[in-house]
Amino acid sequence: MLDIQNLVKVFYPGTVNETHAINGITLHINKGDVVSLIGSNGSGKSTLFNLISGTFPLTSGRITLDGKDITHQKEYKRAMDIGRVFQDPTKGTAANMSIEDNMIISSKKGMRWPKFSLYKKGVRERFNDMLKEISLDGRLKDNVGLLSGGQRQALTLLMTVMSEPKILLLDEHTAALDPPASDNIMKMTEEIIKERNLTAMMITHNMKFAIEFGNRLIMMDKGRVILDITGEEKRTMTVDKLVELFKHKSNKEFDEDNALLTN
Repeated sequence: MLDIQNLVKVFYPGTVNETHAINGITLHINKGDVVSLIGSNGSGKSTLFNLISGTFPLTSGRITLDGKDITHQKEYKRAMDIGRVFQDPTKGTAANMSIEDNMIISSKKGMRWPKFSLYKKGVRERFNDMLKEISLDGRLKDNVGLLSGGQRQALTLLMTVMSEPKILLLDEHTAALDPPASDNIMKMTEEIIKERNLTAMMITHNMKFAIEFGNRLIMMDKGRVILDITGEEKRTMTVDKLVELFKHKSNKEFDEDNALLTN
């Protein structure tokens, strides 16, 4: 599905500010994998997502998605196959437009659906049925700006998967929400991924989420993958074990309190 070969990203090369953000990552994500990605601040998680999605050009290496080389493909073209949900609930929707209008725009992404107007039979009904998944049915005419942060993020998630992306990137998409909303979005995320059989990667600072989410856990440090676990090893993992593994692999303490949440 997603193949990353010897990926390197250097910011400000040849200057006093030269920074090696990604250091030779080679990674294969299988179709149907649901991956949690964790690491301390500055480990390269978001930079990796930015390279996959085309937001940043890479310094060297190769990225292939579903057999197609996308290494130098523009971000807007990759967006036809790569869905991304950001930490900020306001980023994925237009506040001054209705839910209906937001969904119309999203449904045209990648042109996977034929062109349609709202007068085409069944379009509103189809949208409203989708909104039932996130408990917003009957609110097509409401402006998105009226929604809470959690509701808006749920709508963003739903709109992102409408175009049937080949891979879904979740960039700390619960971090800006209060605990109840965060738990609710995580539950919706798992349900949507399972129902649509999506391939997904989720960045999180919460080790509990990382352990419970999906079938695979990857930990990064200093722009490298230092841990990649699946199967029984992941199923029996605990926060304490994960902290010890990080310490062993990186030779330093994991000292970010918000990542050590167990509730």
